[in-house]
Amino acid sequence: MFTETAFAMAGAPGGGGEQQGIGGMLTSFLPLILIFVIFYFLLIRPQSKKAKEHKQLLDNLKKGDKVMTTGGVYGVIEDIDANAVVLKVGIKDDVKIKVNRSYIAGLRDGE
Repeated sequence: MFTETAFAMAGAPGGGGEQQGIGGMLTSFLPLILIFVIFYFLLIRPQSKKAKEHKQLLDNLKKGDKVMTTGGVYGVIEDIDANAVVLKVGIKDDVKIKVNRSYIAGLRDGE
């Protein structure tokens, strides 16, 4: 009762028009390679450059520097050691906090 027609969808014999071998593989991976290059220049490289600058900033901290922490606390470095920094905060000199060195976000401009 029902008659259906099916057509075979195959390429021409002998690979007519299809890319084969290394050239075909290269063109199929070209979009992935291009995406990786774009990600490298837009994301990976700037992030590693920023991390390198932050590490250099942390290595060059010294007593008396005005800094800001990642939590938004402003202070002046009172004492510094390998892992921690003692910051003098507030108006009075007796208010001091100890923070991990890696939580220093950056130097403040002269205020």
